[in-house]
Amino acid sequence: MSVESKSRKPIIHIILIIGAISMLTPFIWMFLTSLKTLTEATRVPTVIFPKILQWSNYTEVVKLLPFGKFYLNTILMIIFRVAFAVVFSSMAAYAFARLKFPGKNFFFMLVLIQMMVPSQIFIIPQFLLVLKLGWLNSIQALIMPGVVSAFGTFLLRQFFIGIPIELEEAAILDGCNKWQIYTKIMMPLAKSGLVALGIFTSLFAFKDLMWPLIVNMSTDKMPLAAGLASLQGQYSTHYEQIMAGSMIGIWPMLLIFIIFQKQFIKGIASTGSKN
Repeated sequence: MSVESKSRKPIIHIILIIGAISMLTPFIWMFLTSLKTLTEATRVPTVIFPKILQWSNYTEVVKLLPFGKFYLNTILMIIFRVAFAVVFSSMAAYAFARLKFPGKNFFFMLVLIQMMVPSQIFIIPQFLLVLKLGWLNSIQALIMPGVVSAFGTFLLRQFFIGIPIELEEAAILDGCNKWQIYTKIMMPLAKSGLVALGIFTSLFAFKDLMWPLIVNMSTDKMPLAAGLASLQGQYSTHYEQIMAGSMIGIWPMLLIFIIFQKQFIKGIASTGSKN
């Protein structure tokens, strides 16, 4: 390592540490607020550290909301959305990356347009579809918008393009058809990309707020994000309880990322390097 590189290394580390602290600041503030009284949480100028730790905020918010139902609904929504996104997005991505068919570029352009259009535009047609199917106030209504993922199709297409074509040609010589190439060659090689898509889809489902509030009226059918929104009062809001509930609600996503962080980073890095 050159002298110049060694001199730059501490500066890079300092910049990265500052960036990491700035990313952690909202979580630290949320935790500190969850231990305050309502007066401390709303006081101006701001109170950073509570005088007395109010651990009772956690017990109160657990009594107010059915977190067991929220966790179950969120887990079911994430599982089904991830399953649908992985299956359908990978099939569409393989078709756009490897197959030749009329209108291929046009249809892929439609996928890209869907990514550029705000998702709120699709709320009314999606709601009418759910209404016609009789799925209002049900788990199926939470799953429906995640059946097709334009982002997943784009992400996996870039990954499939980067896989050497020689592997596919060798499989054809061995007698594999397109379905066998997709299931036995492409899917195992795209494992890191699939994990990245799964984590992204889980995150999108976990933070989904507007759609569950539109299609579900019962608290028992709410996921975590929509359930915590019920703590927002019309005239007054207990911010300390909202922050306590948020602390209880964020640990599943943190756990998922901690478990799959290597595959996630590998999938994003390898996908981003493709042409």
